[in-house]
Amino acid sequence: MQRIRVKKALESPSGREDVLIKGWVRTRRDAKGFSFLEINDGSCLKNLQAIIGADTAAYASLKQINTGAAVALRGALVESPGKGQKWELRVATLELIGAADATTYPLQKKRHSDEFLRSIAHLRPRTNKYGALFRIRSESACAFHHYFRQRGFYYLHTPIITGSDCEGAGELFRVTSLPPQVTGEGSLPDRFQDDFFGKPANLTVSGQLEAELFACALGSVYTFGPTFRAENSNTPRHAAEFWMIEPEVAFADLKENMDLAEDLVKKVTAHVMQHCRADLELFARFVDKRLMADLERIVDEPYTRLPYAEAVRILEKAGRRFEYPVAFGKDLQTEHERFLCEQHFKKPVIVYDYPSGIKPFYMRANDDGRTVAAMDLLVPRVGELVGGSQREERLEVIEKRMAAAGLDKRDYWWYLDIRRFGSVPHAGFGLGFERFLMMVTGVTNIRDVIPFPRTPKNLEF
Repeated sequence: MQRIRVKKALESPSGREDVLIKGWVRTRRDAKGFSFLEINDGSCLKNLQAIIGADTAAYASLKQINTGAAVALRGALVESPGKGQKWELRVATLELIGAADATTYPLQKKRHSDEFLRSIAHLRPRTNKYGALFRIRSESACAFHHYFRQRGFYYLHTPIITGSDCEGAGELFRVTSLPPQVTGEGSLPDRFQDDFFGKPANLTVSGQLEAELFACALGSVYTFGPTFRAENSNTPRHAAEFWMIEPEVAFADLKENMDLAEDLVKKVTAHVMQHCRADLELFARFVDKRLMADLERIVDEPYTRLPYAEAVRILEKAGRRFEYPVAFGKDLQTEHERFLCEQHFKKPVIVYDYPSGIKPFYMRANDDGRTVAAMDLLVPRVGELVGGSQREERLEVIEKRMAAAGLDKRDYWWYLDIRRFGSVPHAGFGLGFERFLMMVTGVTNIRDVIPFPRTPKNLEF
């Protein structure tokens, strides 16, 4: 006899006489002559109802079965007279695999706050909300890989430990094998030649620089992996460890980059809507009732595209007071981004041609001498989902940008070689995976779309 998952049992085209189900007890309800167990094994949102009659050998084992217990049930799938499911399991034998103490098991049949569930992140996937969320996360990851594979991109594994600072922000975690100094309040020695790598090493904030190298050899590549930021931020949109998807394409300009970003977001969102419908509907009912209508607009409508200067003019004339002032030369804040896509245009927006002074050294300088060929894709609830640019392929220009940013070009000799040997226009972007999940579920805190969030003063599990 082969074990089947709850999802398959509930979708079975016909009843089966002898099936084995293994899972966890969500609830137990006793009636005269019967006991009802709700069983879930993580394969779907719905539970399978199991009925144990007092005339079966399994009935004697029920005294040890509480919410949270792991069980193996063997019996027949029969038509359910109740509403909400086609089949239920008439149990012949029951085995207790792992008991759960009813007095201390923290997940009872009630709604728990997200704050409480973060404190028990090892158990929260057993709840309806987080089981659904992490199934959506899994399916979304597969959809991104599928999208790129279908379009001839090659999957690239870029380093997690790096000697480069892609963003130029300096908010990096240092990696060292050296012990702290005896004095100096635990500061690290300055003698990096004695360290493992012989030079300063950090956790990466991006795989973009390495992706550029491979795009200029393989044509189209993408990365999908963890990245790190050491900024001391406790906002709902920031975490110290997060996952980024970063495609890079040779012989591409800014327009082609925007086209790719828009198509990627549309196609993967549509995939999730098709393959995770039941799980998404939970978020549409209990998290954000506008969710499905917003997702349909993200999939079906063309995105608005406008230059940064025009976006600033719209914000200046918005007739509302923003927490952060709006002016040309200042970066857009989340409140500005959300106003543009949620209230003004009421759909996703791509802002492009940002002032060079607020963007990294590698973005291609425009002919106006003031802006660079950068673009951000803004979506409801989140603000910036995608940030990217056409890269600067001209050696003399990028060397000047690096000098202005205070970067030593000797540390980037390999990066500059791509501009020396067969340089071509190329473009790419980074898409925050957790921000995508926030967009498709309506969840407002990044800590709730990562299995084990890493934030300042938080390193549990």
